[in-house]
Amino acid sequence: MRCFILILVLFNAFLLNASEASIVTSSGKVSAQNKNGVLFFEDIPYAQPPVGYLRWKAPREIKSSEADIKPKNDNFCVQRPSNLGGIESEEDFVGTEDCLYLDIHRPKKLSQKLPVMFWIHGGGNTSGYKDTYDFSKMVKKHNVIVVRINYRLGPFGWFYHPAIQNLQSGIDKTSNFGTLDIISALRWVKKNIELFGGDSENITIFGESAGGHNVLSLMVSQQANGLFHKAISMSGYTTTISQEKSFKQDKYSSTSDFSSWNIVNMILDDKNQSVIQESYSENELRDILLTLSTEDFFKHYSNRNPYQELPLLQSDGIVIPKEGLRKALSNSKYAKDIPIIAGSTKDEVKLWLASARYFVDLDYSILGTIFRIPKVIIKDEDAYNAFNYYRSAAWKIRGVDYPLQSLAKTGNTNLYAYRYDWDDHRQFLIADFKKLIGAAHATEIPLLAGDYKLVGGYPLSDLIYPPSVSKRFTSKNLMKLWTNFAKDNSPGESTNSVKWESYDINKSRNGKFLIIDKKKDMKMSYDINTFESLMDDLYLDIRLDDLEKCVILLQMLTFVGNDLYDEKSQRYKGQCDRKVSEKFLIDNASFIEY
Repeated sequence: MRCFILILVLFNAFLLNASEASIVTSSGKVSAQNKNGVLFFEDIPYAQPPVGYLRWKAPREIKSSEADIKPKNDNFCVQRPSNLGGIESEEDFVGTEDCLYLDIHRPKKLSQKLPVMFWIHGGGNTSGYKDTYDFSKMVKKHNVIVVRINYRLGPFGWFYHPAIQNLQSGIDKTSNFGTLDIISALRWVKKNIELFGGDSENITIFGESAGGHNVLSLMVSQQANGLFHKAISMSGYTTTISQEKSFKQDKYSSTSDFSSWNIVNMILDDKNQSVIQESYSENELRDILLTLSTEDFFKHYSNRNPYQELPLLQSDGIVIPKEGLRKALSNSKYAKDIPIIAGSTKDEVKLWLASARYFVDLDYSILGTIFRIPKVIIKDEDAYNAFNYYRSAAWKIRGVDYPLQSLAKTGNTNLYAYRYDWDDHRQFLIADFKKLIGAAHATEIPLLAGDYKLVGGYPLSDLIYPPSVSKRFTSKNLMKLWTNFAKDNSPGESTNSVKWESYDINKSRNGKFLIIDKKKDMKMSYDINTFESLMDDLYLDIRLDDLEKCVILLQMLTFVGNDLYDEKSQRYKGQCDRKVSEKFLIDNASFIEY
């Protein structure tokens, strides 16, 4: 018997270390590709395709393991075309509803079970796909396994209409299908990852932007209990909406135009039928919604303006508690007591300001004509930097301080915070990238992954991420600290011996955070920012006119989180009219496509 067990262990070790390993999973047999110095298992289905009458239902487990899994083309989820982490196209939409797939990167050789890092991509939960992100260098250098996934996006991922949910039961009554997709992928990983050499009892979820938001949502979702052991939220947020407001809103808001009530009216009008929804039974409306083609449904979401948003994560009382994500994080009934990192970037919103025509212009000079690239000019650097400062500081409050302070109320002491400050970009003929982009939203991902094709490859990647000692130092430490956390429950210290201290609760300031930057600027720090202090500073800021101040006030209190305008704006010492500020945003919603 002992001999048999020894033979089995050696055989499995051989399979795991073979360059062309084939592994039979619960979804079928998948073969490894040798790619970028690691083994790569691609396009593994983790749930049944959510098509037909499985649209707007919880993901269903795959029952057979007999399939021969092959790489697939264009299996990303339905979304609008985008050049910011999405798919570029001239069509109204790209992608397919059959999109629930994951990839696995793992080292070629294994000597023990490895920590698993589960990546959730960003894109506002309306765009993005797994294939954008290549963590091969991190896998190879730090001996971890990385899983990356697709999940349903936009109205296919988060949707509520009584004609759907009222006729469903159990978990299918939720409106958070994209969240359940992520949980389904985690469940698949928990069940199968040891076949790939991973440790099913050491899984760290990490994600950026909407991926960070999804990380925070999994922290309170009871369906995700026991499926992961650590979490990293990068530039996340805690926005939730009720099912009632997702369905129908009486007052204008950023999401009201795309309530499901309005969408169904558009669909009925498009079919030349009565637009009086009350004249249809729920069964009739359900059949209309479930039998529409992908194109005929999604086209009503395709043509929307930058100031129009979709109702996404919903406090349905099933997957997300009724009280909403932010409040649930402070409730020990829901919040998981596990180690967590949360952070933001110093210049979060420069990613968007850098293309807003209100702030930048293009100079088609002689040099620009020669290089076929115009020079990007910031019209008013003072106003540009002021908009960035207040909105990025507000993002930290909403996405870092609020979540960690909420979790601390539950007794969680394994909390860590960071701010990414690295901005050693080139000053070049076409732009001063240090001023234009700085430490913008998502600019840390290429350094974490060691993959600079994320920003479009050469020559742009060489302009934004020029070869330098500071870039190598920052990249090396991002990888080290993230994988330390996955391995040891603590990020430890940087290569120059700066210890990452925990986020402490102090009445006179926000908790400590690590500034992630070049060697001389890597250090622990803290700030004393609150919405109240930012509003006081904003009122006195001479870089802005009164209207610009009111616009920033609106953005601080309504963007990247639930609407706090009515609750907090009265504290501002100036005179602002919300409708005037909203009109300013609509009138100036023009962006340059680089």
